[in-house]
Amino acid sequence: MIDTHSHIYLEEFDSDREEMLLRTKNAGVEKIYLPNIDSNSIERMKALHAQHPDICPMMMGLHPGSVKENFKEELAIIEKELETPSQYCAIGEIGLDTYWDKTFIEQQKIVFTHQIELALALKLPIVIHVRNAFNETFEVLKQFTGNLPKGIFHCYSGNEEIAKKVILMGFKLGIGGVVTFNNSGLQKVVQACKTKDLVLETDAPFLAPSPYRGKRNEPAYLPFIAKKIAELQNISEKEVWGITTDAAEEIFGTQ
Repeated sequence: MIDTHSHIYLEEFDSDREEMLLRTKNAGVEKIYLPNIDSNSIERMKALHAQHPDICPMMMGLHPGSVKENFKEELAIIEKELETPSQYCAIGEIGLDTYWDKTFIEQQKIVFTHQIELALALKLPIVIHVRNAFNETFEVLKQFTGNLPKGIFHCYSGNEEIAKKVILMGFKLGIGGVVTFNNSGLQKVVQACKTKDLVLETDAPFLAPSPYRGKRNEPAYLPFIAKKIAELQNISEKEVWGITTDAAEEIFGTQ
C-alpha cells in the first residue's frame, strides 16, 4: 500500500519515528509521501527523506494555512527549493482554506495559482488542500481548463456531486481516516465512486481512523482505511490495496 499524504516528519514522531516506520512496514505500507507545509517544515522533511529516500518521497509547496503577510517571501523559498525539481515528486500541499480565517483568501488564491503554474512548468502533479472553499478552488482551477496537471484532492471533504466534478477534471480523491467514522458523509462518496478514482492517505499525525480516533495517527493505520473502503464498495481489501496503489503510482509518475 501507499500512504499518499503523511506529515511524519513533524515533532509528534520525534520520540519513536523509527519504531513507527517499522510498524508501517509490518502493516504492508511500502511508501509514504511527504507533503510540505511552509519554510519551517522543509528541513525536517528533507532530513527524513535523506534517512529513508526510497520510502519517503517529498513534495514541495506552501500550505494555504501558512499564507500570511509574508507570502511572497515564503513563495520565494518554495521556488528556490524547486530549482532542483528532481528531488520532488509533486507540488503540495497547496490550495485554499477558509475554515478558520478568511483574512488572506485573496493571497491564498494568488499563491495557489502560482503554484499550479510551477507544477505545469516542471511537469509535476499537484496535491490540493481544500477546506470550506470548494467554489473558490474551482474558480482558480477554471483558469487552467484543458491544461491541468494530474493530482489529488487531499483529505476529500466534499459531497458526491463535487466528487464527480473533481474526478471529471482528472483528479483522484484522497481518502483518509474520516471514512471510518460512523455516519460519515465520506462513506456515501466512496460508495458512489470507482476504486480507481481513490487513493489512500493518513494525513498523520492527524485524523486517525477508528478504532484510534482522537489519538495520534500514523501510516501503519492505513489498512483500517482500506478495510472500510472494501466494505463500502463490496470488494476485497486486496483489491483496494492494488487498485489504489496503481492510482497513486499513476499520479506520481512511478508506473
